[in-house]
Amino acid sequence: MFYHVKELQYHAKPDRPDPVYAKKLQEILGGQFGEISVMMQYLFQGWNTRGDGKYKDLLMDTGTEEIAHVEMIATMIARLLDGAPDVELEDAVKDPVVAAIIGGTNPQQAIVSGLGAMPVDSVGNRWTASYVAASGNLLADFRANLNAESQGRLQVARLYEMTNDAGVRDMLSWLLARDTMHQNQWYAAICELEEKENIVVPSTFPRELEKQQVSYTLFNLSQGDASAEGRWAHGPSMDGYGTFNYVDRPIAFGGVPHLEPAPPYIYDTPLWALRKSDDPPGPSMK
Repeated sequence: MFYHVKELQYHAKPDRPDPVYAKKLQEILGGQFGEISVMMQYLFQGWNTRGDGKYKDLLMDTGTEEIAHVEMIATMIARLLDGAPDVELEDAVKDPVVAAIIGGTNPQQAIVSGLGAMPVDSVGNRWTASYVAASGNLLADFRANLNAESQGRLQVARLYEMTNDAGVRDMLSWLLARDTMHQNQWYAAICELEEKENIVVPSTFPRELEKQQVSYTLFNLSQGDASAEGRWAHGPSMDGYGTFNYVDRPIAFGGVPHLEPAPPYIYDTPLWALRKSDDPPGPSMK
């Protein structure tokens, strides 16, 4: 059961309207690493956790907090749109500065949402559930969470530098602090699970079923050999089960693939048209 408290978790009131910045702020609401994404990600990870305990409780605590962040940012966007001047296009053409401002707004925030926030990013892409990672493997999911919070905090920091509105910065300062906590908590959970399971996901897949001769090999597949200097190229592997090695000139383990011709009803390009003029026709290419 969820229960909505009317008060915001933290203040969300700008000093002045700014429809251009309202559009920018949509990124941390409906973007790939925005609050809607982490809200849905943590809640689905929590709902899908089989069994109770501290990890599920942590997910539900944080997912529910992210609902509060969605509400804060949506409120801030609506307030940034309040009282914004409605300038006629003809007037804008006369004033390049105003024209630039109008060009930076999102007209759908007036036409579609009635001066409110929308589940979209800063360029209008609709939020999609494909942003959500909820695999049922908590170590994999917590790593995805750490990445999401890292990218999200980076975007909030950039948005902080894009405004001098003290009210907006005050809210962003809160979000930056909460993202600091969330990065720390997911890293703590990752370290705890790694101590129990080791670092490779999934930890339960039988190791004898993988090609262990290449489990700890770094292939040099780009120009230069600077990657050979890294910790990942020499010494004990991070999981403690092998030794890193570096192959400067990797060989191909598989042969040249030859696909059988498609059935006639597929209407692929005929093989005789693909063959070079000086190639002798094979039995399947006549």
